[in-house]
Amino acid sequence: MKEKMRVAIIGCGRFSRFFVPLFKAHPVVEAVYVCDKRKEREADFAERFGVLRCESFEYALGAKEINAIAIFTPREAHGQMVIDALKAGKHVYSAVPCAVSVDEIIEIERLVRETRLTYSMGETGFYRAAAIHCREEFAKGTFGKFVYAEAQYNHDIRNMEESFKSSGGEEWRKFAGVPPFFYPTHSTSMVLSAMPGVYAKKVAAVGFAGSPRTDIYGTEGQNHYGNPFASEMMLLQLSNGGVARISENRCIGWHSPETYISQFFGSDGGYEFSVARHHQATWDSERPGKVVMKDVTDRLQPTAVWQLIQEDYNDAIQRIADAKGFSGTETTSPIQPTERLPREFADQKNGHNGTHQFLIDDFCRAYETGKLSPTNIWAAARYNLPGLIAHESAMQGGILMDVPDLGDPPADWPVLDYRTMT
Repeated sequence: MKEKMRVAIIGCGRFSRFFVPLFKAHPVVEAVYVCDKRKEREADFAERFGVLRCESFEYALGAKEINAIAIFTPREAHGQMVIDALKAGKHVYSAVPCAVSVDEIIEIERLVRETRLTYSMGETGFYRAAAIHCREEFAKGTFGKFVYAEAQYNHDIRNMEESFKSSGGEEWRKFAGVPPFFYPTHSTSMVLSAMPGVYAKKVAAVGFAGSPRTDIYGTEGQNHYGNPFASEMMLLQLSNGGVARISENRCIGWHSPETYISQFFGSDGGYEFSVARHHQATWDSERPGKVVMKDVTDRLQPTAVWQLIQEDYNDAIQRIADAKGFSGTETTSPIQPTERLPREFADQKNGHNGTHQFLIDDFCRAYETGKLSPTNIWAAARYNLPGLIAHESAMQGGILMDVPDLGDPPADWPVLDYRTMT
């Protein structure tokens, strides 16, 4: 029998606090350590969650009692830390994104392929209700041949300042100016995961450089990246001949929903989402040239949200935007496969449209079975690489560029089924 997981969680910030209890509760895990450069935060986590402490990332790399590492550090550090952990023989869970450089992603793929260690990227977009719906309907043939999709992640900097202050300290503005396309995975994953094996071949992108936050975005050293863009938009040519438009917006008057597919169209059917409503259209076999329009909101929204929508739509969407007054935005939707989750998660909190529990279970079950997580390095690369190339395109005025692809997983390394975990 494979030994239990003993995982060190690196980074005790505003996000990782949602995941420590899930690791602790998972039946595959027998020990959880926490580590942070700010020892007061580390001590708080250890006491609050009843877990162990780890003196440093470097210690975790060499510790025999630790066989897995979960990385919740600032995004620019992910790539090198994953590389270091894999070289040390540790299984790795990484918060998004995978890395902020093409070379780092290529090196991570090489190491995972050679070592056969488990790597899983915590991409919530894979388990978003809209992504699951489009995945299922595309597999059924409902949409026919894929034509076009749109997805976006709207997360205004005014709602992110505390997170950047928490990790960036006095220089938080320089970190806050990270190019939006260094973190494209919430958007790209929803579209690409709906069509397994499909990847981006070419990209052209533009950026919005007129942000009023001139203390964060600009061309004269306001940030560490020389990035002028608060928002970036790209068009992707996909390997199946279709086209996708992806937008990452960091300075717009919008809050919720933060990430979603707005349109997904094929030759025979389509899906649309607007604010809180989800619709599907298919050709009407009895009326040539007409479509059957179906509201599928009841399957894609959490039950509490669906009930509010039926009672008072205007009140419901305001409460969704405010993210207060009810817990519906933090629960799962009927379309999500909650029956596969371990019973130990039943009383655990969830988040991001109920995706947190799936992501931790994916990593732990991949470790236990030796199979690949659904968000393995080959999937993660396909979600991440288009954004890195797109930023280069935007910086060069929108030129069309090739997107590298690292291929499919090894044929003898099966991927866990996201619905059954078999």
